[in-house]
Amino acid sequence: MNDNTGFVRVGAATPALTLADPERNANDIITIIRQAELDHVGITVFPELCLTGRTCGDLYYQDMLYEAQLNALGLVRDATAASDIVVVLGMMLKTGGSLYNCAAVIQRGEIKGIVPKMYAPLPDSKPFTDMFVPGSIACDEMDCVRLFGETVPFGRLTFEDEQADLKIGIEIGDDMQRPSPAAADLILSGADIICNTGSAQELAGSCAARRNMIKDFTDRSCAGYIFASAGIGESVADAVFGGHSIIADQGDILMESDRYQTENHITYSEIDFAAIGYVRSHRKNFKGDAAGSGRPVRKVALSPVTTPSKGERLMRKYPQLPFIPTESHLRDERCDEIFDIQVNALARRIVHTHAKKIVIGISGGLDSTLAMLVCAKAMELLGRPASDTVAVTMPGFGTTDSTYHNALTLMRKLGTDTREISIADSVRLHFRDIGHDEAVKDVTYENSQARERTQILMDLANDEGGFVVGTGDLSESALGWCTFNGDHISMYNVNCDIPKTLIRHVVARYMEKIDDDDILKITLKRILDTPISPELLPPDESGNIAQKTEDSIGPYELHDFFIYHTIRSGMSPERLVYVAAQAFEGTFDEAFIRKYLATFYRRFFSQQFKRNCVPDGPKIGSICLSPRGAFSMPSDAGSGAWLSAFDHE
Repeated sequence: MNDNTGFVRVGAATPALTLADPERNANDIITIIRQAELDHVGITVFPELCLTGRTCGDLYYQDMLYEAQLNALGLVRDATAASDIVVVLGMMLKTGGSLYNCAAVIQRGEIKGIVPKMYAPLPDSKPFTDMFVPGSIACDEMDCVRLFGETVPFGRLTFEDEQADLKIGIEIGDDMQRPSPAAADLILSGADIICNTGSAQELAGSCAARRNMIKDFTDRSCAGYIFASAGIGESVADAVFGGHSIIADQGDILMESDRYQTENHITYSEIDFAAIGYVRSHRKNFKGDAAGSGRPVRKVALSPVTTPSKGERLMRKYPQLPFIPTESHLRDERCDEIFDIQVNALARRIVHTHAKKIVIGISGGLDSTLAMLVCAKAMELLGRPASDTVAVTMPGFGTTDSTYHNALTLMRKLGTDTREISIADSVRLHFRDIGHDEAVKDVTYENSQARERTQILMDLANDEGGFVVGTGDLSESALGWCTFNGDHISMYNVNCDIPKTLIRHVVARYMEKIDDDDILKITLKRILDTPISPELLPPDESGNIAQKTEDSIGPYELHDFFIYHTIRSGMSPERLVYVAAQAFEGTFDEAFIRKYLATFYRRFFSQQFKRNCVPDGPKIGSICLSPRGAFSMPSDAGSGAWLSAFDHE
């Protein structure tokens, strides 16, 4: 990837249009381009017919307007002579006796190619652009045009920077309002980013519909999208154009402009084209939804496109908690949906296995609390008594009074068959059997406790005619932070696909629905405030938790960030540090991030043997580490290539 970071900064621009005045419009366009150059933008997209205006009507037939537009196009072309910026702008082209609605791609003082609008306009667009001939037929008859005395590629084109492995395609106008064979052709030809020189009318509800269509398109096609729309300078005789610009990347709206601005404006963000390439290679059927025309698309070479350097700050914002929606109503909806999936999955497994009881170990920690809530709701859903859940607390050498009482209160409040079985005597007997000194607080000391608890639960399940419900989460699975054949094993794991940071929110969402004076709500609040710990080492002198997981392996918010971007986007170590350092600025410095990213890689690779034999559990989201079709990786894979990024440290 050379020195670039896999991102390209893009702009969607709307100039302060003056109808039928191409020279003035060109000057506004050049002003925007100059600002984009200062901001290190690689691709800037302007609206449809932006040199003349999109609502000129029969004036488009006038030679005066056409010649003035060509002169204006020449001004814009010449203004890019010393820049690598790629400019995509709408224009009209007269050739072969016909008039076409087109987009010109300009870089380094050269018109790289011209793409016509392929298909007839939608009915609501005809009053404005019905004078233009669809370009689909012309593309079959000619592959170039003469412009400014030069031969310029014309037709179905994509534009590629081979050095960065970046390919862009051009869409024109309002085709996002219907399935577009033109856009599909571009995706099928490998375009990473679609640039739409648009002109969307503002109708009641159109803004949300436009946003949703672009989200859906980019998600299905694993693509980036730059939509620049005609603005308020257009004629309002029959419609209003708001200048609504949108930048999207794989189903996410990265940035959009305010509408109805009267001055020049440009909207920025970065599209991660490296991640697009990764996801497409991973999701081999991404072309399946693209119903193209089947006609070939030719490639035109670009000079190297400007990309952010490794020391440059991104304008794009990456949330610290990528598994969790930032908007509260979406977060609540996500948590409710996750809980419903867990409950219904567990209920189905209970019915299928004809289980008389389900058995679960309760530590008073976060993971087992969520699993316990799921068990209680599943029994309620099935119309069975809460006591059909056998909930067991098994205090050991590291159990503190606070977690012990939280566990008991939770179980009793939910009406389970509550049992307490101390593991201290049995573990000490086991130490004597294997000749281990209890004073040696090593991995044997810790894992013997975890395996003893699992044995108790398994044997109880046999005795009760049921199965053991697991509590381990996605973050623990990724890091291997579990005891093999201990808490690593169950008969059905309801939390297996939920990262630690998200579990906290699901429990908090459940808690919100309980009355403030309810002891269950008070208990859940205490559990949420308890440090994450396996409690396998003795408490400190004050009786508090001494063994805090995040002191050993690092913060879970960092690890969940690493998991998300490693699995979903395939980010390399350097790209991941680059993004994380900006996302966590003011929270963790780069040295801290690098330290625990190295920890993540070591554990993620070395602990695959545990993930290769995990119990069944419901898939919750797009990131899943189940070896049964979700994530395949050999236990023998080495982490050396990933850790080599840290060799100099």
